This record gives sequence, structure tokens and C-alpha cells, in this order.
Amino acid sequence: QVQLIESGGGLVQAGGSLRLSCAASGRTSSTYGIGWFRQGPGKEREYVAAIAWSGSTTYYADSVKGRFTISTDNAKNRVYLQMDSLKPEDTAVYYCAAKVPDTGSYDYWGQGTQVTVSS
Repeated sequence: QVQLIESGGGLVQAGGSLRLSCAASGRTSSTYGIGWFRQGPGKEREYVAAIAWSGSTTYYADSVKGRFTISTDNAKNRVYLQMDSLKPEDTAVYYCAAKVPDTGSYDYWGQGTQVTVSS
């Protein structure tokens, strides 16, 4: 089992920045990496970014490229999502999830952290 806890959400004005943190514990060695997802009000959950634990591979949704940066701190089993130039449309609950190589799916999820961007 893998446990994930997100933190760092909050209220910020448009153009501002936030850094989200995903703390992983348990059998993290059984996972390939971490992905960030978000679900805005009245919207479906969408993929935001992902990174392998090695940090060698990163992926970003087109909507956040150039504004968000994903990184890892393997010593602390943490993954960060630095969010800059935030827009009101970035308002959502942000979730981190762990990808399992055996299934190829994100099988473990955190409880989410709210990010609200005011205009």
C-alpha cells in the first residue's frame, strides 16, 4: 500500500504562485512515479503533470506548460508542483496519485488540496 498526502493549497490572486507538496509513504518502491490531477467545479478530473521518481521524465498538460513545474525530492519521498502565473481557471481540487508499473494505472490517490485563484 502507498499513502499520499497533499498540502500547500490555498487562495491566491491571479498571477500569483503556489507550491503543492505530495508526501508519499508505504511501498513507494512499488510505484513508478507521481502524477498531479485536478478537478474544477463542474468539471471532470484532468491530468496536470507527472514525473518518474528518478526525475528523469516529466510530462505536462498543454494548459500548464511553461507555468507549472513538477519535481521530486527522493530523500523525503515528496513530489512538488510549483505553480506560477496562476489563472482563475486553475481553480480546482488538486490530487496526487502514484502510478503502478504492473497495472500502468494511477492506483493510489491522496485526499486532495483546494487551490482557488481569484481574479
